[in-house]
Amino acid sequence: MPVPPESAATDAQATRILAIRHGETAWNLGARIQGQLDIPLNDTGRRQAHRLALALAGDCIDAIYASDLSRAMQTAQALAAACGRTIVSDAGLRERHFGEYEGLLYRDVEIRWPEQSERWRRREPDFGPAGGEVLRDFYARCVQTVSRIAAAHPGQTIAVVAHGGVMDCLYRAATRVDLQAPRSWELGNASINRLLYTEQGFTLIGWSDTCHLEDSSLDESSAAQTAAEQGTVP
Repeated sequence: MPVPPESAATDAQATRILAIRHGETAWNLGARIQGQLDIPLNDTGRRQAHRLALALAGDCIDAIYASDLSRAMQTAQALAAACGRTIVSDAGLRERHFGEYEGLLYRDVEIRWPEQSERWRRREPDFGPAGGEVLRDFYARCVQTVSRIAAAHPGQTIAVVAHGGVMDCLYRAATRVDLQAPRSWELGNASINRLLYTEQGFTLIGWSDTCHLEDSSLDESSAAQTAAEQGTVP
């Protein structure tokens, strides 16, 4: 079916977004709440970032934006090196601030503050831990930040490297899922999530692509590239 001219113009001006969650950290593995504490990638996370970078190296990425927390920046740095781009750091892409919960295990919160834990589990929009962000405010921050970034790149492809909570907000914004609806979608470390942005908002194109994390051919390509750089390939 022919595309109406006005629709084609809108598609041409859409910003293509690669929304990427950072690689794994020791605290992800241990079910400890990170929030805005600055936890780096572990060995697995660094390998994930490397594979992510190899998978996207051939994409025409016009700009890379990242949360200023080190786990996101380390993931973005691997991508930037592969794509030949610099990184624009943006604190608006940080994970939700969990106040007094940060540094605790999830089960610790359930034991210490059972009523609060239940409100958190129910995703009450106006609930936030002491010293932390209310869910409604966090959602607004994430959507406004990525909208601002995307609006500056009409017709281009950008990578946005952030956190699981940020990815959750983008999924809800793109699918119009209520803020309190239970989560039924994956938020994998180093996953690639694809969206479009126009003045009308976000549209979901693809979600939680982690094929690159299992693709052994990427390791072979990396080894071949390293050998070529060292002059050991005949």
